[in-house]
Amino acid sequence: MDAFFAAVEERDHEWLRGLPVVVGADPQNGWGRGVVSTANYKAREYGIRSALPISQAWRFSEEAKKRGRPAAIFLGPNFERYEETSLRIISLIRANKRIVEEASIDEAYFDLSHLNSYERAIKLCKDLKAEIFEKEKLTCSIGIGPNKLIAKIASDMQKPDGLTVVEEKDAEAFLEPLSIRKIPGVGPKTELLFRNRGINVVKDLKRFSCQELEDISGKWGRELYEKIRGHDDTPLEEDHEIKSIGEQETFSEDTLGPNFILERLSEICRRVLARMVQDEFAAFRTAVVTVRFADFETKSRSRTLVQPARTFEALRFEALKLLMPFLDHRENPRGKRIRLIGVRVEKLV
Repeated sequence: MDAFFAAVEERDHEWLRGLPVVVGADPQNGWGRGVVSTANYKAREYGIRSALPISQAWRFSEEAKKRGRPAAIFLGPNFERYEETSLRIISLIRANKRIVEEASIDEAYFDLSHLNSYERAIKLCKDLKAEIFEKEKLTCSIGIGPNKLIAKIASDMQKPDGLTVVEEKDAEAFLEPLSIRKIPGVGPKTELLFRNRGINVVKDLKRFSCQELEDISGKWGRELYEKIRGHDDTPLEEDHEIKSIGEQETFSEDTLGPNFILERLSEICRRVLARMVQDEFAAFRTAVVTVRFADFETKSRSRTLVQPARTFEALRFEALKLLMPFLDHRENPRGKRIRLIGVRVEKLV
């Protein structure tokens, strides 16, 4: 889906249409914490994008306003509304497709190999786009390719309202001129690693042998070697298995106050346990705590239990043991204030 959260807000509130819309944390006139969840395409013209600190998004909006452009409209998320819309769209996709993998609330993969023809696949996707727009008044962008890797990258090529087709014979050439960041799994650190070696686009990466890529990026090098050649044998998974459940909270002010931090830790643990029960899991074996300091340095620590645990008290106890070193010299020798904490449970039973 195209700028899904913001698009739903524009659809539901006519006065927003044509304006730059940002869904996320409260900017509080530039002093807000948290990040942008979704920015529509008008807001992206200002440099506002997903995961940008909300305070920076506010500054970009103010700069645009000084240039005579409309200020961005900042909205808090309405997840219930987005979930309802997503479920209806998924039902439209499932109506004529054999295998559907829901990747997230606004993204899905579906298998059209039974059509035995790119032409028939294109027609079906055009019909699907038209049906989604007719019934939901929302646009989406679809990529058609020989595997999940190519289809995913193709879906981003002509947003919004795009349809990009890459046949198997063209897959390798399609990837070559793209930035290496377009390859799933290449994040900022990996990108910097390769850019320091003069590697900017996918074609540059193909100078390395499989062994050389493994030497540079470890075991993942072999997978990367295949991906940059358009190869991907990852299957579609009809039933998405939940592997972890987590919650986090950004504080309104950076703090090292133990009473406040431990109170918020307890509340986060309650929310995690509630979600675990809601998702029909009985217990967890691994607890993870994440801490982000005021300078945005982020650290995570985890512990795997011998026996599964299932109670709030057990999760709070494990989370507390993992968090406490961040409040003193053991994990925080410089006494940095804390901006965010998170709790996650894994190895669910």
